[in-house]
Amino acid sequence: MNFICATCGTQFAQTETPPGQCAICLDARQYVPPAGQQWTTLEELRSSHRNSWHLYELGLFGIGTEPDFAIGQRALLLQTPEGNFLWDCVAFLDDATIALIRSLGGLRGIAISHPHYYTTMVEWSRAFGNAPIYLHAADREWVMRPAPAIQFWEGEERELAPGVTLQRCGGHFPGGAILHWRDGAKGRGALLSGDILAVTPDRMVTFMFSYPNAIPLSEQVVAAIGQKVERLEFDRIYGAFWERVVPRDGRAILRRSIARYCQAVR
Repeated sequence: MNFICATCGTQFAQTETPPGQCAICLDARQYVPPAGQQWTTLEELRSSHRNSWHLYELGLFGIGTEPDFAIGQRALLLQTPEGNFLWDCVAFLDDATIALIRSLGGLRGIAISHPHYYTTMVEWSRAFGNAPIYLHAADREWVMRPAPAIQFWEGEERELAPGVTLQRCGGHFPGGAILHWRDGAKGRGALLSGDILAVTPDRMVTFMFSYPNAIPLSEQVVAAIGQKVERLEFDRIYGAFWERVVPRDGRAILRRSIARYCQAVR
């Protein structure tokens, strides 16, 4: 069985019994709950969960699981003239989700911001003809289910298609990446940021080493992230959760967010 950690949603390589521990949850950026590590499978989840969809804008759908599972993030399906890309991943995948994505043209590739959202990426890849999975090489140690479809990219930038580019920012994880969508927000540009630039309830962004354990990043690291992102053209920021979206003025809000964060940690 390919067991799934119920706390973070990571699927592990095939074993007869559940793994003794989840390396991702043992890391300071996650946690093991007081009741201990719990495990499930896709087969079990299919009896109690489903995926819901939301159209954010032309060419961009949100996909999330109900009821919430593990971390509770939602994925994004980005449509481009070169094919569709899944940004980040949710652990739950069923026939209905596969059918809907196929009806929209399938998947050309999968790109993921950081290890907390690797989840069942291999299942998603196999459901769509072994679609390539793009992960930054700096985070390769956190892959719990290796597969030939995984392509580790290096450096600071990787183009997936014209106008669709991965940008390494670091911070939350060394390989932490965002996706720059040039044509998003009606041509003004959009960032798909995962938890690398985490959208807050007041529609600003923040930066953390560990979100559940409230461990901040240094002022120097956050300033460096800001310098990398500032050179991109964008007006909108899509975070990792349903309502966590900065709808406009993203560049100005990024600057204000960095100033607010640095003042607080200073």
